[in-house]
Amino acid sequence: MKKTIALFLMLIAAFTLAAGGNSEATADDGSVLIGVSKLLSHAALDAVEEGLQDYLATTDLNVRYDFQNANGDISTAASIAQQFDSENCDVVVGIGTASAQALANVFTDIPVLFAAVTDPVDAGLVESNESNPGLNVTGVSDMNPVQEQISLLHEITGATRIGNVYSSGEQNGVVLMEQAQAACDALGLELVTVAVSNSSEVRTALQSIIDRVDAVYIATDNNVISAIAAIDDVCNNAGVPLLAADPSGIDGLECMIAWGFNYHSIGTATGRLIEDIVANGANPGDLGTVFLTDPADFELWFNLDTAKKLGYTIPQEYLDTAAVIIENGVKTER
Repeated sequence: MKKTIALFLMLIAAFTLAAGGNSEATADDGSVLIGVSKLLSHAALDAVEEGLQDYLATTDLNVRYDFQNANGDISTAASIAQQFDSENCDVVVGIGTASAQALANVFTDIPVLFAAVTDPVDAGLVESNESNPGLNVTGVSDMNPVQEQISLLHEITGATRIGNVYSSGEQNGVVLMEQAQAACDALGLELVTVAVSNSSEVRTALQSIIDRVDAVYIATDNNVISAIAAIDDVCNNAGVPLLAADPSGIDGLECMIAWGFNYHSIGTATGRLIEDIVANGANPGDLGTVFLTDPADFELWFNLDTAKKLGYTIPQEYLDTAAVIIENGVKTER
């Protein structure tokens, strides 16, 4: 019997390590247990997790967390959802589309919140972004202005063939690729795409098309953006300008343009929803999807050193609106 118990405890520990977990689920003090499942760890999703905690720390709510990381594996995300169910979590949060889908498939009677999901309707998480009476799901979208981003890249570089790497197995990645295709069609540009199944394939995939494009656009596709350093290296070696739709992971890289969300703000907005549900008794389905529209929640970065090396000039009108400018190796936040 002792050997059986020991083996059982070892299996539990092994699962927690495999999922990248950090659990506070053992406390029994009447607090609210929030299970947080993150698809994988990269700067943007980590910032969502931090923003959620930072916001709830400012409230009167007594919360504890079980943080789990699926490490990019959908089957692990499903196992995490089952684990949260066995722990009787009071609220669950899915950061990234696949993690949110896994939670929504398991939980029907407690609040399920999604965060950093581009299109929750297309992902099957909600029927409408407006209101879903009786549904236990709500959350925050990270829908980016894809056409405006690609238009900016075209205006500055004159590029007519835009390279894009996307994750074919992630709903979020497919949606963003389709939006990029629609944007290029509207602008009269050619989109050259290549699909990957995981982040380890990104470098090789981009290398396969880099000689056929004038510039590269990388969306907030989780598997792809987690390999942003490799993308930056390939673009730099080929002398091709890069625009990343997620500024949170480009510090120290040579990416010429980044324009997108401050993902800490998405975590903050998710925390507000939790507060409204737990403290005020709001019905998740009545809240609808939150879209961030405040310009303060977006950041525009320009690396003038990279632009100079590649032979491009960033118009002053764009520099005047930038949150971060890198010049002569110095990062200036404005």
